[in-house]
Amino acid sequence: MDGEIDPEELSSLLSERGDGSADEPPRIVDIRDQRAFDRGHLPDSECIPFPELTSRIAELDGADRIVTVCPHGVASQQAAQLIGSYEGTADARVDSLRGGIEAWEREVGELETTDAEPQDEAGGVAETDEGPEAPF
Repeated sequence: MDGEIDPEELSSLLSERGDGSADEPPRIVDIRDQRAFDRGHLPDSECIPFPELTSRIAELDGADRIVTVCPHGVASQQAAQLIGSYEGTADARVDSLRGGIEAWEREVGELETTDAEPQDEAGGVAETDEGPEAPF
């Protein structure tokens, strides 16, 4: 892990991606579960839940810069350390988003949602369990 990045600095890096600069935008790895990610995440981020990180870390091979994200910026520091210790990301700069999603919302304010309906095993729309029906 190289350190932490402030929400404003990350937002600036993301907005530079269309300006013709040679630098690729960072890979933003959201370590929350898929449901939390779908409710709101940073633009262009990808969901790799923390429990799956060790089995999916090879997906990050060859990245130049990686930023890990969690709700408050604590667990993402551990994720950044794990990613930084992986041989395939040895040359990457790996940072954690300081203050996490909470700081991003407060300082930058924009989160994207995923409008995907849950699917069953056959790929069709799954029935969602809204809990037991009210007795009245």
